[in-house]
Amino acid sequence: MREAISQLKRERIVAAAVDLFYKQGYSKTTLDQVASELQVTKPVIYAHFNSKNDLLAEICSRAITLAHESLNRVMAQDTSVTERLETVVSDFLTAVLTHQPHAMIYSREEKELAQEDRDAINALRRDFDHRLIELLSQGVTAGEFQAEDVQLTALAIGGIVGWAPVWFRANGRLSLDEVVSYMVSMVLAMVRAKKSRKSKGPK
Repeated sequence: MREAISQLKRERIVAAAVDLFYKQGYSKTTLDQVASELQVTKPVIYAHFNSKNDLLAEICSRAITLAHESLNRVMAQDTSVTERLETVVSDFLTAVLTHQPHAMIYSREEKELAQEDRDAINALRRDFDHRLIELLSQGVTAGEFQAEDVQLTALAIGGIVGWAPVWFRANGRLSLDEVVSYMVSMVLAMVRAKKSRKSKGPK
């Protein structure tokens, strides 16, 4: 119970910081403002984060951490490579779009991260890229995909996912689920995958 309460407090701090960093920028936001937003004292924040920069690192790493965890689970599944690619892209897009402000803060404030945190996030991103290349290579070997250059294809997939938070609107023409489904179908078309029962584009 104590751990659950601590995690809830941590998430409230992150949510308040995301709101302020997103609206007014990292440099113009103070921990006093975050504390005021939560109606707590600053020591409450320090009980969970060592500094404002530590809080920024947590925010910036959320989407890629979730995507990495999904990739680890998917790579261990006994399913077709096509189904694994669908799940990876779907989970990554969902993570990015449900953490849209986090992704935008990362793109704007990456330079503010401590070098150690920036290196850790970039290492996760590189590892994700390498594992995605591995997955695409498995699909080509299995005859499920056609991709002459799997490295370039992996970069293109990363670009599709990475650009999505810039244009996606939660109250837009398509829902999050419809956008994710359509984008997954685009990725499968890109690798000329065999049809899967899971993928459906918007009606």
